[in-house]
Amino acid sequence: MQVALKPKQTRRVVPTPYLQQTAYWSRLKQKQGRRTAAFDIIVDPADTGGNHSGHEVADGDMLVVLRPVSRNISMAYVPFGPELLPDQEMRGPWLEEISEHMRPLLPDNCLFVRYDLPWRSPWADEPDRYTENDRWKGPPKARIQEMRMNFDTEHWNLRKAPTDLLPPDTVLVDVSMDRDRILSQMKPKTRYNIRLSKRKGVRVRDAGIEGLPAWYGLYRHTARRHKMDLNDMDYFGAALKVSDSDCDSPARIHLLLAEVGDRPVAGIMLAISGNRATYLYGASSSDPEDRGYMASYGLQWEAICRARKSGCRDYDMFGVAPAPDPDHPMYGLYRFKTGFGGRMQHRQGCWDYPFDEAKYDVYRATEFAGSPFAGA
Repeated sequence: MQVALKPKQTRRVVPTPYLQQTAYWSRLKQKQGRRTAAFDIIVDPADTGGNHSGHEVADGDMLVVLRPVSRNISMAYVPFGPELLPDQEMRGPWLEEISEHMRPLLPDNCLFVRYDLPWRSPWADEPDRYTENDRWKGPPKARIQEMRMNFDTEHWNLRKAPTDLLPPDTVLVDVSMDRDRILSQMKPKTRYNIRLSKRKGVRVRDAGIEGLPAWYGLYRHTARRHKMDLNDMDYFGAALKVSDSDCDSPARIHLLLAEVGDRPVAGIMLAISGNRATYLYGASSSDPEDRGYMASYGLQWEAICRARKSGCRDYDMFGVAPAPDPDHPMYGLYRFKTGFGGRMQHRQGCWDYPFDEAKYDVYRATEFAGSPFAGA
């Protein structure tokens, strides 16, 4: 496949179910101090059988976030992109070609491109990557993955990144069905806890920007409880304040609070983009007595119902352990989120294309040592 890139206005990024590839996301990253760029992916007319009268054909596009990695060096980060999926044996050569076309269009201090690929991992289709109990073992070591990705490339330059910035493993719940059928796909304990939260008096409302201080209070407790990095309130406020009405790919962000009486006990931020809803951030009370309200179950059910009412096809639970491994740090999330039914999806994660291998190797060593990035 012969491809080229053509710069475009970020507000003209086309609609997509991937929130991180929307014009909304570009505006949000700009509010948070990042620079962004967008490119049409142009298919060579010769590859289309000559059916376009020799004119360039945009077969997709791609949003890029420029991020500093040190005082004088940046990287071009492509969150959940490019969405366009080539044949499996062409993935490496295709990314190589896009990267080389992007090179002169990026700042001079850009050291590498990092693709946070939304594509299904090819190893998820390999029977020998599953146990006898049908549990996925995950992809093989990075060296083996790189051999496969770089097959047929010219420079053999694609590297598996030391860390995945967005979750490669997730659960997608089909919300296109009627409510009773969605419930029937869940585990019995999850259905029970959804109904229990209602009987216990939990009520869920869309609190909007006015509810942010209450939500942030719960988030601070959650971050301390799980030893997570703490973002300030403005970081989340920006997500609720983005103006994207003049964009081709807007998104809607809902701040849902679960309350008992007038007291918030849990909350989530729900994003809707195209035909997909995404669970972005969650927070809950640290009071042991509040756990009995099962508010998190009521919140997720309300989010699912809102996604369905909005015409979504999928609800992305956004991050779980790749398999039911009690030793995995995200095992608790696996148990909770898989209870809502849905199908596991294993993405390929982050891949780097260095422009200067010597400097990249130095940076890569520091990232292995400290993993300096989080989020998208």
